Amino acid sequence: MLSDLKILDFTTLLPGPYATLMLADMGAQVIKVSSPRRKDLVLEYEPFIEGTDLSANEAWLGRGKRNIFLDLKNPGAVDLVKRLIRDYDILIEQFRPGVMDRLGLGYEALSAVNPRLIYCSLTGYGQTGPMAHAAGHDCNYMARSGNLSMAGYKETGPAPMNMQVADICCGSMNSVIGILAAVNYRRNTGRGQYIDVAMMDGLIPLTGMDGVRLLASGQEVGREEGRLNGGSVYGFYETADGGYLSVGSLEPKFWKTFCETIGCPDLVPGGVMPADLSEVKERIASVIRTRTRKEWTEIFRDKDCCVEPVASLREALLEDEQVKARDMVTEVSVPGGEGRRVRQPGFPIRFSETPVRPGEAGHPLGAHTREVAEELGLDYEDLLAKGVFGL
Repeated sequence: MLSDLKILDFTTLLPGPYATLMLADMGAQVIKVSSPRRKDLVLEYEPFIEGTDLSANEAWLGRGKRNIFLDLKNPGAVDLVKRLIRDYDILIEQFRPGVMDRLGLGYEALSAVNPRLIYCSLTGYGQTGPMAHAAGHDCNYMARSGNLSMAGYKETGPAPMNMQVADICCGSMNSVIGILAAVNYRRNTGRGQYIDVAMMDGLIPLTGMDGVRLLASGQEVGREEGRLNGGSVYGFYETADGGYLSVGSLEPKFWKTFCETIGCPDLVPGGVMPADLSEVKERIASVIRTRTRKEWTEIFRDKDCCVEPVASLREALLEDEQVKARDMVTEVSVPGGEGRRVRQPGFPIRFSETPVRPGEAGHPLGAHTREVAEELGLDYEDLLAKGVFGL
């Protein structure tokens, strides 16, 4: 679908690399630019694929991409980027505001070389405002956005999550949306543009209905006070064996089926937000604790009431029949792995005419440096001697 798009990727960690992974999976030609001296923490996380020096994260986030080394402080590297940008006319970077400008690789400098350039800057807080230059991670953006004020429990407060909500749901996805929208604009007008994506910005709409409520009425929802954060029967209940069930029986028909299934039909009239909520939740909890997770899963299997077991990661990724049916775990070949293959998360969108087939697993950083230089008609050895690649 995107085979005519050529992208230069100057990102690290998770948000930018996952954005370009999605674009590469859809056919875009991506070159990731890295420094041999600037470590990427995510790519160094264990485990490493057996028989290779490639981490599982590097094999995943580099899937379908080429990658090169450049020392961006070297004038020769800047010149090489300017040559690339004539053809690779979409760029995404993840430095703090001003860094690419100081390197001579900002939007103004590069759009002068190619006016069709689409240039996406992905940061935590954006290019403007008092927080623009602040460092941050997912938990920081979640905290400042107000989302964590509604998450967790009154007694214990918010809890750390292993889901990178700001990174992927906001940073990666909004970058992909912004880039593809700019591509359409360019096709209509012939002009490129600059895109400013902030993970903090993306989290503001994720305050959802409670955010809208505050803005419209001034009424704020605290922990365990809303329909979806503990202020109703919606939530998680422990089973006899220490597992959990998720109960999402909000609509009246689902609530009725749920109550009848657990043998508490008298709870139906009170609804999911009864006046005696704490007593009702404790009664539900006491019933759920009488059986194992497996037993409840079988009981609810054919009941239409939005009740599902809380699966382990192994169960979800390796055993779940729905995940298998949707091909949400893919298997790709490992470069230099002598026929070795590795399983990775699949592509999450289905297309009727252009099914996505993820490419080869990521290569070690810098693997295509010589190849790309020679494609540009440059003398690799000469550039190497001049320190352009930082090697």
